[in-house]
Amino acid sequence: MIKKLTQFFIGHQTENEMNRTIKKVTESIIERSKEARSIYLSQMQEASLSHRSRSQLSCGNLAHAFAACSVNDKKELSGDNQPNIAIVSAYNDMLSAHKPYEKYPDQIRKVAALNGAVVQFAGGVPAMCDGITQGQDGMDLSLFSRDVIAFSTAIALSHNMFDGTICLGICDKIVPGLLIGAMKFGHLPTIFIPGGPMQTGISNNEKAMIRQQYAAGKISKAELLKGESAAYHSAGTCTFYGTANSNQMLMEIMGLHLPGSSFVNPDTDLRAALTDEAVKQLLRNIDSENSIPLCKIIDEKTIVNGIIGLLATGGSTNHTIHIIAIAKSAGIIVTWNDFSELSRVVPSITKVYPNGKADINHFHDAGGMPYVIKTLLDNDLLHADVTTVLGNGLEKYTKQPILESSGLSFKPSKNESLDQEIIRPANNPFDTEGGIKVLKGDLGIGVIKTSAVAKEHWLIEAPAIVFNNQDDLLTAFKAGELNKDFIAVIRFQGPRAKGMPELHKLTPTLSILQHNGFKVALVTDGRMSGASGKVPAAIHISPEAIEGGFLAKLRNGDMLRLDCHIGELTCLDSKSVQSREPEIPKIDSHGSGRELFSKIRDIISTSDTGATIF
Repeated sequence: MIKKLTQFFIGHQTENEMNRTIKKVTESIIERSKEARSIYLSQMQEASLSHRSRSQLSCGNLAHAFAACSVNDKKELSGDNQPNIAIVSAYNDMLSAHKPYEKYPDQIRKVAALNGAVVQFAGGVPAMCDGITQGQDGMDLSLFSRDVIAFSTAIALSHNMFDGTICLGICDKIVPGLLIGAMKFGHLPTIFIPGGPMQTGISNNEKAMIRQQYAAGKISKAELLKGESAAYHSAGTCTFYGTANSNQMLMEIMGLHLPGSSFVNPDTDLRAALTDEAVKQLLRNIDSENSIPLCKIIDEKTIVNGIIGLLATGGSTNHTIHIIAIAKSAGIIVTWNDFSELSRVVPSITKVYPNGKADINHFHDAGGMPYVIKTLLDNDLLHADVTTVLGNGLEKYTKQPILESSGLSFKPSKNESLDQEIIRPANNPFDTEGGIKVLKGDLGIGVIKTSAVAKEHWLIEAPAIVFNNQDDLLTAFKAGELNKDFIAVIRFQGPRAKGMPELHKLTPTLSILQHNGFKVALVTDGRMSGASGKVPAAIHISPEAIEGGFLAKLRNGDMLRLDCHIGELTCLDSKSVQSREPEIPKIDSHGSGRELFSKIRDIISTSDTGATIF
């Protein structure tokens, strides 16, 4: 089976069907992953030996497993013929994006019952919001939550009761965590069902202006809250193109959603119809003759397609970490060099805030994911010969879902973008290179989201001003000490130091300084994620400062050079800086539960290897 699966995964496309660089990167990933991938597929083969997992359970095991079920469900689960679906959900009613999932289990159960299946809510996973914890102690737990979610998913599925999995998750670390956990049960057919974005609120430009006015002391906190509440106003995903919506893009281009389903608003008839259809499709995939296990969908080509989607749409920089971790869970080894090579040939084809004025609803209305996938396929920039939840081929994902009187159907997407200010064809892009770049130099290796940064800010050469936390920068700004050209270095924010918190608290302040004509940039071993804005930010720097990296040796006034054009991040005083002893301060790591994660900080891998603890 392993040989058969390996042949299925590798496949081939002829030279004129696939961009040479994309083909080369894919082949490199396949080659370096051979041993790890073979081990993973062997594990999946072993797990799939029993068609029905629960057939291995004793009567005592089974009685415990369905004790709370209805009489009919107990009868169905007593045998081996009826499929049992696991729901693993990140529902909570504090996060707007996850509130729609409250009613999904009942809907899923009804559809499954009508189609001869049983559903059990296998487990819930934690779901924290970076928007809520921004600038708070809890943010130090954000990145760690991804692997906690992966572990929670594995625990939920470990009862060996299930024939397929439905994952319900939207935001930041949640979708990667669910997928990593589900990959350890990759012998099971699996589908992700999105919840959709909230309706458009105030414009993103207006929201950014309100934040800048508050940072400049021009409006009150009450006025700021009023503006924020007008932007984030109802159930559904936040409408900017941050990590949450980048997750949805990723699940669709990797074939784990239904086509065109990522950005359909909650509480609509089409949203409900797509959820029903997702359950039906999973049941088709469970069928022994048409089985499509998760391990067949997530292979080297699918991972490369995910990277290409990220680069083409200027998605969240968080995924330069998460895609590596997801790939690792499937025995696939991806590096930042792969991102860098692909970025040179993948064009930037979308403008969605913070990369442009449009929000995710406008993106969807302009053609959305079906058009993005279509134009990338038409220009030989995606692997078409992949497996998805719909079977063989990515071509199916160029279709839009339509709800008609006769029911749900999928129609071909338009041949052209409906708004070229939002989505361009791949042969006439906003930029010929991807929206995320890898930077290398004396300071280490890091990434930068260039899609929102104007070209005149791609090269910054200025003295460093060094801070060990973001609050010190804000204090310096309020004291009038930052009205000059400089590169802010915020260090000791990496995975081992603090858990790699996001530093969006700095965005309004740095934006004000840039608007006032100063050349400013940020260099950090922390994160900025999908909301990285118009100020150049070199993030995820590895090695991080706590490990004695170059960042720990920098002092105020050291001349730095950040060049997005050639991917360079260097210190012009390198020799003198290198001879210094690093400054390692005491890191505050108690409060908000951070004490519980001290051992994780000791073992977590570097950001360029996925910042994982597995």
